[in-house]
Amino acid sequence: MSRIANNPVSIPSGVDINIDGQQVKVKGGKGELSHQVHSLVAVEQEDNALKFKSLDESKAANALAGTTRAVIQNLVIGVSDGFERKLTIVGVGYRAAVQGKVLNLTLGFSHPVNFEIPEGIQIETPSQTEVVVKGIDKQKVGQVAANIRAYRPPEPYKGKGVRYSDEHIIRKEAKKA
Repeated sequence: MSRIANNPVSIPSGVDINIDGQQVKVKGGKGELSHQVHSLVAVEQEDNALKFKSLDESKAANALAGTTRAVIQNLVIGVSDGFERKLTIVGVGYRAAVQGKVLNLTLGFSHPVNFEIPEGIQIETPSQTEVVVKGIDKQKVGQVAANIRAYRPPEPYKGKGVRYSDEHIIRKEAKKA
């Protein structure tokens, strides 16, 4: 049995959960998200907690119960607090700015990079070298941050590029003559 699925998901105040068959809808102060639960997993609401159990004893059902619990936990956190991912831009002349629904990146190319901000995501630039991606969907926030980082991933010699703020780049020594 999945040990993660044994832990109930606590529901904070201000979060409303509606279970309709295998569809779980989570509504909170920041928005509303839903998830279609697999048919091998049962979700039950008891007081201020959600409990998960697999409907048979197969390995796949146990794994799906733990995964479903983690996904629902992320939905609850997303609608109550939200998620954010911070990116740092390192390099001479590298900068970012938000103009309307477009993130303008200058990353040393011969042209500026214009990134369309998707629906449900907010991007802020507290300084020219910092980008903060915010939203209620953890998967979407992480994917948008990864897409921005992919324009110029950090290189190992000088460390130039777009990196996560908590990312450590292992530096290489330059070639010796």
